[in-house]
Amino acid sequence: MSNVCEICGKKKVQGARIIRRGLAKKKGGIGMHVVKVSPRTFEPNIQTVHVDDNGTNRTMKVCTACIRSGRVKKSC
Repeated sequence: MSNVCEICGKKKVQGARIIRRGLAKKKGGIGMHVVKVSPRTFEPNIQTVHVDDNGTNRTMKVCTACIRSGRVKKSC
């Protein structure tokens, strides 16, 4: 199953987890240095919701941002 919002098209985004080591300059050190960069993915918060779509009830996969903003009218 795809993990994409059917309203706004929000989907996975590639990113990186950065690990730093050292003492910060403002704490008296020589600064933080990057030791390792490992890839990661940022995933959207997709919920399965029952939606009222022109008088018919259907199930949609929608992100929580669209639910909160009111772009989706939930059915009872």
